[in-house]
Amino acid sequence: MSYAIDDAQRLTAEVQEEYGRRYGGDGDISPIDVHQFDPPGGHFVMAYVDDVPAAMGGWRRGGPAGESDAEIKRMFVRPAFARRGLARAVLAKLERTAGAAGITRLVLETGTAQPEAIALYTSSGYGEIAKFGFYADYDDSVHLGKVLTAGDPVGSPT
Repeated sequence: MSYAIDDAQRLTAEVQEEYGRRYGGDGDISPIDVHQFDPPGGHFVMAYVDDVPAAMGGWRRGGPAGESDAEIKRMFVRPAFARRGLARAVLAKLERTAGAAGITRLVLETGTAQPEAIALYTSSGYGEIAKFGFYADYDDSVHLGKVLTAGDPVGSPT
């Protein structure tokens, strides 16, 4: 799926509003090109409930260790669809597709004002890593990573 589709852009606008509410300002100001999520350099997932866009997430190749890393971006579940397992399903799909693409570690940045995101990632095996990237100098930034073990199934099929 392409991050450039209207549904993804609509959910991106919603998550940006939420980031603005939680952190102030205009939301996530790190530069993102919609094509960074196109294969083979990335992957993007949309989850639908009764044909309504409910959740999304993607990875783009590159990170602190170079091309063997991929960074998770644009993880979001609309509030009306929260607590249904959609974030875990999207994350599992991202882990599977990254592993299949030869990525050995997924990394991400989230913030202290997103305790539910931190809980999702830490309960899914992500641990603290050295700060990196656009938000490395932000005090409210949390940097996490997870090594993907070749051959290990991750999550349930979606």
